[in-house]
Amino acid sequence: MLDVSVPDPPSLPKVDPNQYEDAQVAVDADFKRTELEAFLHEGAWADAFETWAAETPVTEDQWQVVLELDLLTYFDFFWDDFADRVGYHAPGIPEDWKERQLHPKLTSWGQVSSINAGLTELGQEVCDVLKDDYIDWESSYEAPDDLPDFD
Repeated sequence: MLDVSVPDPPSLPKVDPNQYEDAQVAVDADFKRTELEAFLHEGAWADAFETWAAETPVTEDQWQVVLELDLLTYFDFFWDDFADRVGYHAPGIPEDWKERQLHPKLTSWGQVSSINAGLTELGQEVCDVLKDDYIDWESSYEAPDDLPDFD
């Protein structure tokens, strides 16, 4: 359990999610960032953070590194209409952290892996809370009529 104060929710960037290596979304999509950002401020971020903090293996020392590197500002959440889900991009500590001497408290790959995995899990928890408790719109994607039937 991570016993820390809930940080402020991130401001969502105006970035095309297709620029991320881990996301592929329709190019002309409405990512609904304005709505998602409002939900984060209305309590989705706090709800998700508290649930995540109760179960995460991230330590308070590791959390301090996250805060000092300002990693939370790099979170992104966006609506993926095609998949009818909230997509996300979680920040992380880069592979060259040691060469760059990114932070004096980072001394092992174990710490870096724990932080990166923890931030990914936080991102997923936020998506789940948004989708389950805040979003009331339906996907507007309609599949083409000529898709094969695999039944």
